[in-house]
Amino acid sequence: MAKPTGAACNLACTYCFFLSKNQILGDDERVSERMMELHLRRYLEAQPDGDVTVAWQGGEPMMRGYGFFAHAFACAERLARPGQCIHHVLQTNGTLIDDRWAELFSRHHVLVGVSMDGPAELHDVYRVNYAGRGSHNAVVAGWRALERHDVQRNVLCAVRAVNEGHPLEVYRYFRDELGAEHMQFIPIVERVHRRQLEIAENGWRETDGRRLLYRQEGHAVTSRSVSAKGWGRFLNTVFDEWVSRDVGRRFVQLFDVMLGNIFGMHSLCVHSPKCGNALVLTHDGDVYCCDHFVEPGYRLGDIMRLGYKALVDSPVNLRFSRLKSSLSSDCLDCPVRWACHGGCPKDRFAEDGDGGHILNYLCSGYKAFFSHALPAMSVMAELVDRGEPAARVMEMRWGTRSGCVEEGEHV
Repeated sequence: MAKPTGAACNLACTYCFFLSKNQILGDDERVSERMMELHLRRYLEAQPDGDVTVAWQGGEPMMRGYGFFAHAFACAERLARPGQCIHHVLQTNGTLIDDRWAELFSRHHVLVGVSMDGPAELHDVYRVNYAGRGSHNAVVAGWRALERHDVQRNVLCAVRAVNEGHPLEVYRYFRDELGAEHMQFIPIVERVHRRQLEIAENGWRETDGRRLLYRQEGHAVTSRSVSAKGWGRFLNTVFDEWVSRDVGRRFVQLFDVMLGNIFGMHSLCVHSPKCGNALVLTHDGDVYCCDHFVEPGYRLGDIMRLGYKALVDSPVNLRFSRLKSSLSSDCLDCPVRWACHGGCPKDRFAEDGDGGHILNYLCSGYKAFFSHALPAMSVMAELVDRGEPAARVMEMRWGTRSGCVEEGEHV
């Protein structure tokens, strides 16, 4: 995942930990076109033939400019081997998208992820510009531009304290108002040492001369963070709405991931047995283990000297990938371990039954969701295994004790 503007962004979202990373990345956060070409060359050399996804993120990647991306898209096509088919994915806050940008994305078949946290009254609490004003109207304008040009798009929604209690309002807004067909819900967990809470509550950009570098350390969380129980309730409520009317028409990443895990197909690092294959390239050519671990100790090297295969196989990355296997007895004995795999290592700081702090902070929420969704997911898996549409699950109704039954039968 390439970050052509490093940590630089035109918004100052209060919960955005990456804003603090310019303390590591520096203030000159613009990848050069030469570095971009080297990245694409190295990356494509390391990929097999077939579909190849090229991912762009930030900060806000669109701040690098229209000309940069027009050149990058053309460069990727030029460098690709005849057997490679390039697919670009770009994650953006959406505020800079206009018809010119949307036409460029459409022409190059770019999948655009737009960050939005629900309707304006929920979105604008934390997703603000540097003047403190909400960004919702600008994001919607960008979404409509993508819509006009038929650009592939999805919504990435950060679930935190403000919107965790409004799952149906959020989901229905994306579905009914925006017409979104693909959605991702990610939990916001701002981990911090207790002694640093007062500063962290102000956010991750400099405030009154005080600023923290966000690290994956500490056993406390900010008040903005989603609660474990709230995360479970949010997912369960959205799932119940989705499974009753939207299967096959709307696609929620975590639901797809759970279904895939039933078949042993792990598509998301968070709920895979291992991680370490989601490297991050910063604007200066440095490569880190993961977007959440751009910090000292997790730098793998730089692409000026090493190719991506060497970086993936480096001792630092191999050690990082083993973090997933450090499971507490709570996880080892959990009936939904196959679906969760302990979650992301960045969130493993809650006290476990062994007296340590390697249990996922969101454990109770994940366990509640995976347990709640399992009856319906098992039916969908059986349908898929028989070559039938998973959407047939909507023809069934659900009993509180007996799982699902065909319409016309009795619980």
